[in-house]
Amino acid sequence: MARSDKGDEPLEQSQGEQAPNPVWFKPIMLGLMIIGLVWVLVFYLSGSRFPIPGIDGWNIVIGFGIAFVGFLMTTRWR
Repeated sequence: MARSDKGDEPLEQSQGEQAPNPVWFKPIMLGLMIIGLVWVLVFYLSGSRFPIPGIDGWNIVIGFGIAFVGFLMTTRWR
């Protein structure tokens, strides 16, 4: 009995599709954005004394940097 060639072709996989993000990706992304926001809020509400005393305006840079990493993660979210 002869084999038919119809079922022997390999399944085509599109190269453009990427796997979904891991389970931890979304909570980390949102957590970084919230932590950055809270950092800046604490800095303003404490009168520039907290979260790290002595570095003054650099607390703003740290807070926005943390939030920015979270926003960068949104570009990779699927």
